[in-house]
Amino acid sequence: MPTYEYQCEACGHEFELFQSMSASVKRKCPECSKLKLKRLIGTGSGVLFKGSGFYETDYRSKSYEKDKAADKPKSSSDTEASKSSSDKSKSSDSKSKKSKPSSD
Repeated sequence: MPTYEYQCEACGHEFELFQSMSASVKRKCPECSKLKLKRLIGTGSGVLFKGSGFYETDYRSKSYEKDKAADKPKSSSDTEASKSSSDKSKSSDSKSKKSKPSSD
């Protein structure tokens, strides 16, 4: 059931009313009792699912799944090649540090 906003055109009183969608629009102001109520257009609210079984990641799109698969390494040989190149760069860095004379 939605919450509707009302404003009296006579006295300016504003309030919110929780009522069903099939209920008739109210016309009588609860403050001044004049028939000058006007239902305002509200911003509404977002849908919020609570409870178990409603996870953000449950219903991912097919394009997301495709992109996710594309980000994974293609084969184990590619990952081994990248590891060996990083190991070589680490060993060359350690050699260059050892070869520098100390300034003590």
